[in-house]
Amino acid sequence: FTSVKSSSLRHHLKTHSDEKRHVCHLCPKAFRTATLLHNHVNTHTGNKPHKCSECDTAFVTRGELSRHRRYKHTLEKPFKCTICEYSSVEASKMRRHVRSHTGERPYPCHLCSYASKDAYKLKRHMLTHTGEKRYECYVCQARFTQSGTMKIHMLQKHGENVPKHQCPHCSTFLSRKSDLGVHLRNLHSYMEEAVKCRDCEAAFHERYAFLQHRKTHRNEKKFRCAQCSSTCNQ
Repeated sequence: FTSVKSSSLRHHLKTHSDEKRHVCHLCPKAFRTATLLHNHVNTHTGNKPHKCSECDTAFVTRGELSRHRRYKHTLEKPFKCTICEYSSVEASKMRRHVRSHTGERPYPCHLCSYASKDAYKLKRHMLTHTGEKRYECYVCQARFTQSGTMKIHMLQKHGENVPKHQCPHCSTFLSRKSDLGVHLRNLHSYMEEAVKCRDCEAAFHERYAFLQHRKTHRNEKKFRCAQCSSTCNQ
């Protein structure tokens, strides 16, 4: 990385630091810069200061607005591959694409020989080790480690009974559009008064985010022995 401005260099150097001095006052998360913290706090408050000039959509960050304009309005793809004809709206997608040429897999699993081209696929792979089944069939309640496997199951096992309306915010499928509306109001609408976790300092303005957070405490051993390293649930 090179820059004509010393301020840009200082800002770039922070990306190599693990220090996260900027702590959110609404949850335990911390960030390297004040800007990242400010954007994060906006996700709690529902504040979306970056408004699109061509439609009624608004966004938490300037980057989200920029991506929206490219996808919906300008259709611009400024990131172009130097090896083939591929071009992309986002720099992150271009980085993943380039790895298909170089064969680079920078995200290795620490439990087996698997390595991935992107962080999301590694996270999905890790479920095969933990056995966690986060995705549930809303017809027969069978559970799966991956959303794709669940969708295949629903199509193969339930045929025409498969719910057709998918929630845009989570993996839930519902049979009727009216049910989707109820689901969105109950779980994904912004709440003025934050719901606080009884086991930590976290607070949430969306019920779904609160319920997902509660799962992190499910197998937590909160009681520690003063004499040794033993911990217990009760």
